[in-house]
Amino acid sequence: MSSHSTKTALKFQGKLVVEADLICETGLHIGAGKGSLEIGGADNPVVKDAFGRPYVPGSSLRGRLRSLVEHAAGINPAEMVYLSKRKGQEVRIHQSDRPDDEICVLFGRNPNRMERMSGDAIDGVPATPARLAVYDAPLDPDSITAQMRENLDDELTEVKSENAVDRITSQANPRTLERVPAGARFKARLVVDILCDEDKELPGLVAESLRMMEDDSLGGGGSRGNGRVRISSVRVCWRGKAYYGEGAAEAELLAGSDSAGLLALVKGPAFAEKLS
Repeated sequence: MSSHSTKTALKFQGKLVVEADLICETGLHIGAGKGSLEIGGADNPVVKDAFGRPYVPGSSLRGRLRSLVEHAAGINPAEMVYLSKRKGQEVRIHQSDRPDDEICVLFGRNPNRMERMSGDAIDGVPATPARLAVYDAPLDPDSITAQMRENLDDELTEVKSENAVDRITSQANPRTLERVPAGARFKARLVVDILCDEDKELPGLVAESLRMMEDDSLGGGGSRGNGRVRISSVRVCWRGKAYYGEGAAEAELLAGSDSAGLLALVKGPAFAEKLS
């Protein structure tokens, strides 16, 4: 639980900037969606930018982190709401009106009327600003080495072939999946807004979610071996209000570390004092 309450006053104090390398330990697939198929192309392509380079959308990374912290906190049906009720494609997320709900404080609240899984619908919940912003993570082209390119199906990606086999007839249903290869490196950037003293607890939740993701997966097909990632080269800096209004220097709190170092920093007893 957070120490936020209904009496908590919000006033901008600064931003905690976390930059890190997101390194693929196995092939990564974040689907692009496709209205038509190309001859010889993969059934499921990865999302690419305007230059044809794969990237990790900020929405995908943010959604994965939120999912992990929600599961860690426990799934309470009374605090689960529907984003979509389309049959077979239901989407449910955590949302409550408790002021001390750190998940809703970190990721924000939807002020619209939302139907709960059980109980009355949430109606008229005041919107709260999301403290966490997660940006698109571009691919570092240098991470795709010349040796890797010799074995790739495309310039920057590989195509993984899979089969779904009928348990009765043993008939195979082949499919292909485009993936960013193991060894690829993305440049991730996360920013936590600190709007009150109570917000200084929230970076701990971000660090926990990144640690959990290393032993989980990112993107699609995680249960089939896709999407194992590692956090590396973590840099954390604090940019207080004076940084923006007076041109003061930022304070570097961590450099060249990993997820364990990030967790130790934000869980340390003196961390809150550094955000001043």
